[in-house]
Amino acid sequence: MRCSLLLIVLVTPALLRRVTAEGIADKELSALLARDVLVPIVHGTTYEALREVSPLLGSRSGLSTAEDPLADIAAKLAELVAPLAPQSEPN
Repeated sequence: MRCSLLLIVLVTPALLRRVTAEGIADKELSALLARDVLVPIVHGTTYEALREVSPLLGSRSGLSTAEDPLADIAAKLAELVAPLAPQSEPN
């Protein structure tokens, strides 16, 4: 994860239940948020529910499958990654 350009967290009701039961390591989550590489995508739940379980992760802006079709989410993620990807030298 240290070398990742972007980290996507798919936030589902199952993830929220797991986080409620087991917690999230706030130190690791804080480090990822500080690097500005974490993008939560909520699916089948809401950001309000996420904020109740993990205020740190819930404070992060991201995407929602309830608001955007998957094709639009994929396009938005591609836009986020493009400026971060290493550029290859033209031949």
